[in-house]
Amino acid sequence: MTRAAAPRRRSLHPVAWWLWAAGLAICAMRTNNPFLLALIGAVVCLVVSVRRSSAPWSRSIAFFLRLGVLVIVIRVVIEILFGERGVPGHVLFTLPRVPLPSWAVAVSIGGPVTLESMLNAFVEGLQIAVILLCFGAANSLASPYRLLRSLPAVLYETGVAVTVALAFTPELVQSIGVVHQARRQRGVPTKGLRGMRGVAVPVLESALDRSLQLATSMDARGYGRRVAVGKGSRRLAGAATVAGLLLAAVGLYGVIDSGSLFGLGLPVIAVAAILCGVGLALGGRRTARSRYRPDPWRRPEWMVVGSGLVALVAMAVAHALDVPGLTISFTPLVFPSIPLLPVLGILMAVTPAIVAPNPYRLSTASTVRDPAVRGPAANEPEVRGAAGRPASSDLSRATT
Repeated sequence: MTRAAAPRRRSLHPVAWWLWAAGLAICAMRTNNPFLLALIGAVVCLVVSVRRSSAPWSRSIAFFLRLGVLVIVIRVVIEILFGERGVPGHVLFTLPRVPLPSWAVAVSIGGPVTLESMLNAFVEGLQIAVILLCFGAANSLASPYRLLRSLPAVLYETGVAVTVALAFTPELVQSIGVVHQARRQRGVPTKGLRGMRGVAVPVLESALDRSLQLATSMDARGYGRRVAVGKGSRRLAGAATVAGLLLAAVGLYGVIDSGSLFGLGLPVIAVAAILCGVGLALGGRRTARSRYRPDPWRRPEWMVVGSGLVALVAMAVAHALDVPGLTISFTPLVFPSIPLLPVLGILMAVTPAIVAPNPYRLSTASTVRDPAVRGPAANEPEVRGAAGRPASSDLSRATT
């Protein structure tokens, strides 16, 4: 009796992860309540811990966490050294004041440091840290190679150039390490001018070899081929794209700026998205491009994007109704209120931890036992190819 074939597993569409993260980042921009900001950060970390894969880029969330802590520390230190001293409050300690000339009267170095100013600086740093954490989550959850394949055809060449540029430094560091190890095993000196000269030639040779392999593979796949398109279509595509980008800038200003009319922000962004879509679709007709095993967009993608949109809409409605607790002040020092509507919207953003497909975490034992899981996961290019090929060969597969 034959065994029933297991259903093919897949990863969530990378664009869905970026849209979900962008919705939470905009929510963090719209409030300075530390409890709401901490809740957004907790939701992001929970989803990443549950739904990240074992790919190398999935570990980037730790870098963004450390970067966020560094931002908070720098903001607090700046407030201690150069903060505004005219705000009354509870004085924690007093630093020696440095006298400044009359033309620098607006700058103060030293003086009394109050608890209110420290809390305000901490919350400002926390807001920036949470925004960084949202985009760090998108980097950890979405494969950059699959994101490159999902770009519109008109932006594809730019995306390939950016990806090649970003992959250059890791490959260079890897080549230097391999050459250093080989020379040490042969007893050849690796330090000093002589060692540097012996390392530079093999590294440059391997870099040239990788570039030639990448160029050959891209040429074999028809990269850069153009299709004849009428002049009217090109002009219409350019006009729609420019108008869409301008409207997107206006709409984002309406969404982010608390003093603007927020009700017009989302409709303007919707119109801008339609115009940009039309422009990109018309401009993409010039590029002949085929996709091997394209990423599907199904119910989990809609639910993930919808959860981020629910959080954004809840924050927008709370601002429109002027719900207390979204924007707080620490002068006078009072305990901030927690608005219920934004909390419920942010909690809905945990949906990807439940509905998103399970990530691939291949172990050595599973790879040996089950030949069906050998190699890269479905829709996931390897970082290094078979027999230790460099990552540039896998990048060429992503450009098909």
